[in-house]
Amino acid sequence: MIELRHLKTLSALRDAGSLVEAAERIHLTQSALSHQIKDLEDRLDCSLFIRKTKPICFTSAGQRILTLAEEVLPMIRNAERDIARLAGGEAGRLNICIECHSCFDWLMPTIDHFRQNWPEVEMDLTTGFSFQPLPALARGDIDLVITAAPEERNGIAYIPLFTYESVLAMSKQHQLVARKTIQPEDLEHQTLITYPVEQHRLDVFKHFLDPAGVEPEEVRTSELTVMIMQLVASGRGVSALPNWAIHQYIEQDYITSRPLGEKGVWCTLYAAIRDDQKDADFMVDFLNTAKEITFRNLSGIKSA
Repeated sequence: MIELRHLKTLSALRDAGSLVEAAERIHLTQSALSHQIKDLEDRLDCSLFIRKTKPICFTSAGQRILTLAEEVLPMIRNAERDIARLAGGEAGRLNICIECHSCFDWLMPTIDHFRQNWPEVEMDLTTGFSFQPLPALARGDIDLVITAAPEERNGIAYIPLFTYESVLAMSKQHQLVARKTIQPEDLEHQTLITYPVEQHRLDVFKHFLDPAGVEPEEVRTSELTVMIMQLVASGRGVSALPNWAIHQYIEQDYITSRPLGEKGVWCTLYAAIRDDQKDADFMVDFLNTAKEITFRNLSGIKSA
């Protein structure tokens, strides 16, 4: 009665917390997802979760299937890796470059998990802040670039990892706390704290300030997220950062944040790889591992 797709569906529902987001994660329409769950409930003759609860509240039967999913799905993944190795796809090189200061929080656990399953793959990690990583990727100097600024290039494929919201972080006493949303002109007389990256590569400039023709009064830089948070909390300026990067600081009541614009500034993070490595078994598994870990650990992200 219980199929593999049911285990994947309930796991996605637990991790996403809603039918809409769960459907996006497993690439189904919401109606198809609801139909699949209802079909399983009819087969089992019991409900799996309590409707109209947020976050999703599972029944005892639903919890039992989730326990089964936690046991079975990793076994399936491991078996698939073993088969890929037997087919001769175990060796390779994976030199990663990131254009995202705050990505270390999820990338390092991804690499640690991947190394355990693919010890034969040679790995290296560098940052792309002192050179142009996409031309280096095309030349074969590196193998994967984490970027939010895709550029159309022959032979390069962009695999979407997740979508996130860029929000404005500020101290709890800041004058802009009174605003429900931030408009570009609100930053004209503010000190904006950013990572030391060219402005045209920063979400806040590319998608918010530049289209409105607005510049902040001053731009100050810091390489570390924790240092930016200290500066923000002490009233030294404001900073536009990914929602997941500042989630813990908001939870600790250290700072607060507001959306950029009425609809918010939503961006997508991509893994750029060469077309000739798109189907390499170790590359496919690394991308799947990255998505699995980010959706398990990061708050506020959505399927891309």
